[in-house]
Amino acid sequence: MTISIGTFNLNNLFSRYNFQAEIAALPPHEAGGIELTFSQGDVQARTFMGRLVKAKNPVDTAQIAQRIRTMDLDVLAVQEVEHIEILRSFNRDHLGGLYPHVALIEGNDPRMIDVGVLSRLPLGPIVSHQTATHPDAPDSRVFGRDLLGVRILDGRGNKLLTLYNTHLKSHFVPAGEDPVAGAARANARRRRQAETIARILSAEERRGSKFMLVGDMNDPPDSAELAPMLVVDGDPLHNALAGAVETRAAKPETPGQGPGPASAQWTHRYNPPGAAPPVYELFDHIWLSSALAPSLRSAHIDRRTKHGGDGSDHDPAWVVLER
Repeated sequence: MTISIGTFNLNNLFSRYNFQAEIAALPPHEAGGIELTFSQGDVQARTFMGRLVKAKNPVDTAQIAQRIRTMDLDVLAVQEVEHIEILRSFNRDHLGGLYPHVALIEGNDPRMIDVGVLSRLPLGPIVSHQTATHPDAPDSRVFGRDLLGVRILDGRGNKLLTLYNTHLKSHFVPAGEDPVAGAARANARRRRQAETIARILSAEERRGSKFMLVGDMNDPPDSAELAPMLVVDGDPLHNALAGAVETRAAKPETPGQGPGPASAQWTHRYNPPGAAPPVYELFDHIWLSSALAPSLRSAHIDRRTKHGGDGSDHDPAWVVLER
């Protein structure tokens, strides 16, 4: 018997709507778990860095849903989801209720992008580490989003493994900031996050425990910033995607834009400005504990059909494990 577990950055699965209505006709209570506040003047809309935060394009939502249904995984860790209600409604309306168990705890991101889990299998304890700090900055939370720990159970309530899902600091540097200094700060934040993950997992997982660390790490597996998190309590983690196979070949690059990816092990394509060729990197990771690594049967990446991505700028990845 096997279990399939994957990770997918859904790229801004928001539930924002632009609408007009008569104030007198609006319900005076909460709708969908979100507090709505109205006044006789302009309705306040949420913005981030001066831009209106909008709902995900319906075409893109349909595309990521189709990819998830096609993968048909037992457990899927997701990133960039606004809140648990949109994840529940996405599962109900676009996945046909494929996953009876949904987990998400609001994290720290000012853009309100959180990490969550969709599962066919029962879930045990769900633990957030959003309040974790790092010695270099003890007065601020180290995770911009969260490190979410979820225990995966079998049908009898026995523990199969613990899944840790995270979304580390990106390389983005806001306009107006010095690009070199901004990149250095982002890299330092990512390294502190990696060090904190190793500390948390070392405290929570005993030697011989079956657990996996997944998510959008915003760096390739051999990144110096990520190196600290790849050893837990002196035990190295196993890169489950090192030999991952694609569901289809990558779309060829436009002539003159470079040779394309050097291998199948990539989930993110960055097209830099100017004449530089696109960069292909494995940003979405699946790491297995040494006790879980022998259970690995296969690893996969669902390849996009368009350079910009099919509903997301990340491609999902998953593994099949022997239970």
